[in-house]
Amino acid sequence: MKAVVYTDYGPPDVLHLTEVEKPTPKDNEILVRIRAVPVGFGDLLARKFNTVTPRNFSMPALFWLMARLDFGLRKPRKPILGAEFAGDVEAVGAAVTRFKPGDPVFAYPGQKMGAYAEYICMPETATVTLKPSTMTYEEAAGVPYGAITALLLLKKGGIQPGHKVLINGASGSIGSAAVQLAKQYGAEVTGVCSTPRMELVKALGADHIIDYTRDDFTQNGQTYDLIFDVLGKSSFGRCKGSLTENGRYLLASFKMKQVFQMLWTALTRRKKRVICALAIEKQDDLVTIRELVEAGAITAIIDRRYPFEQVAEAHRYIEAGNKQGNIILTWDTE
Repeated sequence: MKAVVYTDYGPPDVLHLTEVEKPTPKDNEILVRIRAVPVGFGDLLARKFNTVTPRNFSMPALFWLMARLDFGLRKPRKPILGAEFAGDVEAVGAAVTRFKPGDPVFAYPGQKMGAYAEYICMPETATVTLKPSTMTYEEAAGVPYGAITALLLLKKGGIQPGHKVLINGASGSIGSAAVQLAKQYGAEVTGVCSTPRMELVKALGADHIIDYTRDDFTQNGQTYDLIFDVLGKSSFGRCKGSLTENGRYLLASFKMKQVFQMLWTALTRRKKRVICALAIEKQDDLVTIRELVEAGAITAIIDRRYPFEQVAEAHRYIEAGNKQGNIILTWDTE
């Protein structure tokens, strides 16, 4: 089968299309023919992980060390990138009961990677489920990670109808899902993004949009029940005055400082609290996401589509800061 591999860390040109052995499903696995894969932030990070230091890594140093060992110290240990995909079940193992050949599915292999290929095997109990019937393969491929993470944090923040919610970083995969899910909960949503992405965030349903290159949301006199800071670009100290009396500061990316703030605000029973959370790969969560998609709560906006032969160009496009919506890689299925 064809796959995009990289055997050295480096710029987009280290990615190349080649032939590799097609996997065979074990008794508890399904074999999926991949139709579409999004180019995610994690793909770009993994491709050049040798240049990522604990300081510029978006998580605590221990997580950096674990990731560095997992991905490889000198050379990549996982030569095939791709943490999300959509496709069709081609074959199933002898013990599989949840899927059958021909089922359209979408999935989140996460840090295991492996989706930059024509085929992939996954346990039937992994984070994989039937594709939303209301989405194409290309639309569904980019949904899992962002939606699972956003839903987890909004729930931990105790979102309620009528809440005022600010999403700092509203145009990325997590932020765009958070905007739509918060609206589904009946919240009044403010999205924070850069100038070129304001129309995208508006299309996602945000009630208000703040251009962070022009305005500082912590200085506008408004207060919010939830401030969802996707990449931790602000701080609890700066945002505290913008939270309501029982407000929550939510983080999908965080350092140990924010973990200690979360523990401190919880142990001392502060009214304003910090909440940090990592998305755990669970099939049930993806089933919930599929149901939300089919109910119309989540849509997907695709910026560009590239054939896998142009994967390096797709990476360059994102690194140039041009991304506005999902960047999707597809195989020629003719």
